[in-house]
Amino acid sequence: MNEIRNIYCVGRNYRLHAAELGNEIPESPLIFLKPTHALVPMDGGVIELPADHGAIHYEAELVIRIGGAFVPGASVSELIDAFALGLDLTLRDLQHELKSKQHPWLAAKGFRHAAPITKFHQLTGDPMRELSACSYSLRINGEERQRGQIDEMIFGLDQLIQHIGSFYGLGPGDVIFTGTPAGVGPIEDGDLMELYWGEELIGSARMRIASS
Repeated sequence: MNEIRNIYCVGRNYRLHAAELGNEIPESPLIFLKPTHALVPMDGGVIELPADHGAIHYEAELVIRIGGAFVPGASVSELIDAFALGLDLTLRDLQHELKSKQHPWLAAKGFRHAAPITKFHQLTGDPMRELSACSYSLRINGEERQRGQIDEMIFGLDQLIQHIGSFYGLGPGDVIFTGTPAGVGPIEDGDLMELYWGEELIGSARMRIASS
């Protein structure tokens, strides 16, 4: 994971997900960051999560990796070189508390192991065509909980890249968690989380909620 530089995340990028949490649809991309220490591989092992902070919610997401230096107007095909699937984990009770106080979300979104991620898969042709070809999904203990496709996003990949690159900067090694579809919910101790690209399992992990 040490080749990853910045982890950009997009909030409320699927209408049904925004609705299920009672949030307004944003007028421009809602961007937040996670530290690289939040990354943990979904390689079939056990991922330890913090206890005593309330509910931990899962959010399955398509993750894109930037392979070139951003310049204004740069296209998706010029910048994206690989994709993965990941989980944007959220301490939901803590997030609600922080939002009520108008405080930053970092404690609720950026804790250690808050960004489980599969291996990256190289994109060899037209990234938009390849990424549009499949849906992605999350199964928990064998039951599908979420499914999404990039054409369901409020802000598409090109819009996200232009916004993030122009405002914050983008370069090789940066990754973007592009938002989650509807179906989020709490993780229970011992849950098996499996991420699928189409019908192919590309990452899994068993969740252990343990006292820190």
